[in-house]
Amino acid sequence: MKKQVLIAGGGIGGLAAGIGAARAGCDVRLFERAQKFSEVGAGIQLGPNVVRRLQAWGLQKELQSVVAVPEALQVRSAVTGQALARMPLGQAAVERYGAAYVTIHRADLHQLLLCGLRDYAEVHLNLAQAIAHYREDDGVVTVRTEASKLIEGDALICADGVHSRLRMQMLGDGAPRATGHLAYRAMVRQAELPQRLRTTDVTAWLGPRLHVIQYPVRRGELQNLVVIAQGPAPEDMERWDHAANAQDLDAVLAGTCSALQDLVRSVPRMGVEWRLWPLADRPPLRSPAEMAQGLVALLGDASHPMRPYLAQGAGMAIEDAAELQRALSMHDLDMDLRLRRYALNRWQRNARVQARAQRNGRIFHATGPVRWGRDTALKLLGARIMDLPWLYRGDGSSASSL
Repeated sequence: MKKQVLIAGGGIGGLAAGIGAARAGCDVRLFERAQKFSEVGAGIQLGPNVVRRLQAWGLQKELQSVVAVPEALQVRSAVTGQALARMPLGQAAVERYGAAYVTIHRADLHQLLLCGLRDYAEVHLNLAQAIAHYREDDGVVTVRTEASKLIEGDALICADGVHSRLRMQMLGDGAPRATGHLAYRAMVRQAELPQRLRTTDVTAWLGPRLHVIQYPVRRGELQNLVVIAQGPAPEDMERWDHAANAQDLDAVLAGTCSALQDLVRSVPRMGVEWRLWPLADRPPLRSPAEMAQGLVALLGDASHPMRPYLAQGAGMAIEDAAELQRALSMHDLDMDLRLRRYALNRWQRNARVQARAQRNGRIFHATGPVRWGRDTALKLLGARIMDLPWLYRGDGSSASSL
């Protein structure tokens, strides 16, 4: 008899978890709070470690149709505009890691996973139904929706995001912590930009207490721009005037080079608003018990929300889902042991990525002598310190190419 897996959350982590559970031969019931599946306009970088997982799920053709494949990752000084280092991607990444390094619109990745999930007859999608609470009794987990509907299952996967209420029930460890960093995001059409501002690469501009990331998405038709700066978040984000963000950014970027300021100022000139998000995270995982207990497991941001300085938030959720598939496929084990195996195989890697992302943030935003040392090291060593074999090789991955 097939096991029934309940999934809370219809974001990238929840959809990926659904694919993993369905491929493991489980019946899947996914519960999403919103009345329709949608994602906001932002970009995501997917390293070869993540691309291989999507290929293993048979999504290579769909992925190829929507991504951009940057030729390089380059680092520039936000103050002088000087190029500090460059690491080849494109075919070089395929040859080194068995898959490409790609960039994708978040909505395109969400739609790709949603279409992939709908291919499985064992999957039942429930919109406008958020899980409010769960309990375990005699080998069964029972969830209660916000509409007080009760559903039983053999396992519950909580992929309900950084502010997960189900995590609060499981671990009782409070709200995620504010990082003191703000992300300003915008998406613009490359064809409407002056040629000098268009890009086919991933570029990181590093400056004191801030950095800027730009890269193409959706086959290169769009450019994703992110400015991350240190500063307090508005007290009431619901009433925050996003039209004011352009003026705020002018102040944030005072003292940076004209090329970077031209790029950022091009956004409002094109009639696009900068959208603001305060960033939150949690300390690195300390044990597998922080990912799974009994018949309940956490996945993605519900488990290990991380700062975006390693570009692996969505990637770690997809890796989680691939490991969940392997664990759920161990049909000779009881369900609680399958979920414990999932957690044992994931928590240390996730913790390492969380810690490295925090460290990168300190390096990216360095000031004074530390900034000078960072820039000197990048000029001297370049790709040797930018490349991350431990991350991009992953573990137990197939080596197909995009």
